[in-house]
Amino acid sequence: MLKMKVGATLVGVLALTVPSGAQGWPTRPVTMTVPFAAGGTTDVLGRIMAERVGEILGQQFVVENIGGAGGMTGSNRVAKAPPDGSQLLFSGLGPLALSQTLYKKPLYNTVTDLAPVALIAEVPLVLVARRDLPVGTLAEFIAYAKANHAKMTFGSAGSGSAPHFGCVLLNMAMGTDITHVPFRGSGPALQELVAGRIDFYCDAITAPLPHIQANTVKAIAMLSSNRVAKLPNLPTAREQGLANVEADVWFGFFFPRGTPDPIVHRLHQATVEAMATPAVRHRVEGLGATLVERERATPEYLAAFVRSEIDRWAPPIKASGVSME
Repeated sequence: MLKMKVGATLVGVLALTVPSGAQGWPTRPVTMTVPFAAGGTTDVLGRIMAERVGEILGQQFVVENIGGAGGMTGSNRVAKAPPDGSQLLFSGLGPLALSQTLYKKPLYNTVTDLAPVALIAEVPLVLVARRDLPVGTLAEFIAYAKANHAKMTFGSAGSGSAPHFGCVLLNMAMGTDITHVPFRGSGPALQELVAGRIDFYCDAITAPLPHIQANTVKAIAMLSSNRVAKLPNLPTAREQGLANVEADVWFGFFFPRGTPDPIVHRLHQATVEAMATPAVRHRVEGLGATLVERERATPEYLAAFVRSEIDRWAPPIKASGVSME
């Protein structure tokens, strides 16, 4: 009898933590849009989270890769979707912050068209080059780029994506103007880099890390403020004498604006639980990413964070002179 009473009390307490109106959600599979092609950083991290959140909520989270326009096409699909909890977005810096200044007419307004759920992870950018590029250090890379910039190309996950603007910052700092080749995600861009059909790429470390470790691409510098544990011997650009190219990318969950608060908070709770799962943490950190602290994973924090990121990146984007239709 004592065990039954304790169990009933625990169930009652847990029920109180679930906002009224969300206890029945989700009643059917949820479509989670990743706004880039499969195989890139956004896709890999998104699938890890979708799998665990689905387990916690007892419902399948179906991942759909909708690439295009630097991540705006897929993000716009969710921004314009019915706000009923059936469609979710896993996206980040490029589509949700950089796009708001880079594009003259963004497909959506991140602040007013999307409902923040949780900031999840941050990942540093790394400069990688094709394996046979005749350089080993950043100084050698800069010298080579200045001598050969007219025939060089760099790839990205799409115009306006974080990898695109990471290389734009690099070009500005080097004083070069190298041709940009956009793809529909990190996966296709990395395939072209491995094949030697583009010269370099500035990506979140998660996607290129296996290629760096397999020596199929060449890591030149971390484009972050600090070295990372996964590549402890790779110095940052600042350490190698080049400033003003420090950038990390971030990722989070978003619903369409107008999604009922109980559903937003139910997903937030499940996301926080997923982030605290040792297996999830191990997988994410193994990819060179960092899960954010719990206090930074709230909807309120993410809403303010997105606004600050839009404001933070507007001046360097305008200074770069890069603009998209």
